[in-house]
Amino acid sequence: MEWFDEYGWQIWTGLMVLLAAAELLSLDLVLLMLAAGAGVGILTALIGLPVAAQIIAALATSVAMLALVRPGIVKRLHSGPELTLGHDALVGKQGVVVAEVSADSGQVRINGELWTARAYDETRVIPEGARVDVFQIKGATALVHEIPRLDPPPNHSEN
Repeated sequence: MEWFDEYGWQIWTGLMVLLAAAELLSLDLVLLMLAAGAGVGILTALIGLPVAAQIIAALATSVAMLALVRPGIVKRLHSGPELTLGHDALVGKQGVVVAEVSADSGQVRINGELWTARAYDETRVIPEGARVDVFQIKGATALVHEIPRLDPPPNHSEN
């Protein structure tokens, strides 16, 4: 063990480099977490702690990294943007009424496409030319709601 006391930091450094290089082949982040533990082994060897303390510190760090850090990183790497495809991609979009929309019928243009539409609020009638939000798609019919228009205040000019 005298030899390890003298060359401990070099052994830990070699182990860390070996584990980090092996991680490039596995890409599972386990070996990288173990390499972080070896990094703590380097620090404990440099400050002169006994070999047993170096090993305990390296193991504790490795276990903590595997339990606390790795799951979050893996989750981030494996999740991506949520893709909405088909009709669901139209929900939340805006369109323009091309034929008056009521509870029974109507047509809107959404993303350049003509869609059959009905008013989401069955008591409303949406006039032609109004801008609408798409709330839901049922089959081939868009359920829409008129976007309230803010008319500019009248221009009061004094003569």
